[in-house]
Amino acid sequence: MNIFIKLVLQLFVLLLSTTISAQLTTPELVDGVRFNEYNSLPQYNKTKKSNPSYFQGNKERKNYFEGWYFKMVSADGQSILSVIPGISLSTTGEEQHAFIQVINGKTGSTSYHTFAIADFSFSTKEFAIKIGENYFSENRVILNIDDKAGSLIGDITMVNQIPYSDRKRGKKRIMGWYGKLSFLECYHGVVSLTHHLKGQLHGDDRVYQFDSGKGYIEKDWGSSMPSAWIWIQSNNFENPETSFMISIANVPLKKKSFNGYLGFFYYQDRVYRFGTYTRSKLKLEVIDENTVKIEIKNQNETLNIKAKRNQIGLLQAPVEGNMERRIPESIDAEIEINLRDKKGNLLYSDKSNITGFELVGDIEGLIDN
Repeated sequence: MNIFIKLVLQLFVLLLSTTISAQLTTPELVDGVRFNEYNSLPQYNKTKKSNPSYFQGNKERKNYFEGWYFKMVSADGQSILSVIPGISLSTTGEEQHAFIQVINGKTGSTSYHTFAIADFSFSTKEFAIKIGENYFSENRVILNIDDKAGSLIGDITMVNQIPYSDRKRGKKRIMGWYGKLSFLECYHGVVSLTHHLKGQLHGDDRVYQFDSGKGYIEKDWGSSMPSAWIWIQSNNFENPETSFMISIANVPLKKKSFNGYLGFFYYQDRVYRFGTYTRSKLKLEVIDENTVKIEIKNQNETLNIKAKRNQIGLLQAPVEGNMERRIPESIDAEIEINLRDKKGNLLYSDKSNITGFELVGDIEGLIDN
């Protein structure tokens, strides 16, 4: 591209971003509370337990993190961004900050934007948080980031969300009864299995168009991420109504640890749940440093997955609340998935090359003999 034309385009995007930034206004939080202006919230403490998507750390002051993962994929698959807002409270509590991480799934580039903890606030009536002039909820993301780490400005609306729930019990926790244990170092929640997007974001030198695109939301909270884990997620299959996620991790349990897993497969308006707390059985095979095979089997079905990671970006992850660990994530990984009934008949087969994939720590140690 001619250098002059490239400079003109960059200037145009910059001017457009500046104009949009000036026009953006973040909604007021419903019964919003600033994190550093703590008040007793007895009713909220009860409400958040049955709503994992809500901010869980209102009583924490040290050795704690919480973050939400918003994945956004354009309709043509040419724009893939994941945006992670959250908070980090150090081991002693002396260092506290809010953050927004961004990873570009096409280039592998990442950015980490830091905010004062006083800039973090949350709603006590719904899942909605604000970090400075940035807003996040289950149905909207407003970004107004412009600092030395980069810029990302715009307004994204999410519609037609499929929330995670256990249809039989009405539960919203993907961790099952494990989520009730108070001494785990990390907890996991799923906010939306899949949804549609509308809007655009303006970055440093380009526009990300997400009209008619697909999105996904999940979260983690606690003190530290596990020592080793595998995480795979995609809702960009050839069948547009399919969504899948699995997490396999080494879980500390007081003085010991065990390998646990959880996840879901959403297909034809049904959520197939699986995890250590269910009767399903998992078999893991590590093919090489970038590829794994997984078999999940219950009384009625068998799910087979093969995943291979490609472009990698480095994200910051928590250790005792400090965001000091670097972990590799691929958003353009490849996945193949097959579902069979107990007689071996093929019920579903699909693939995707827009998949979130993390292989962290001693992966071989996650294989149970």
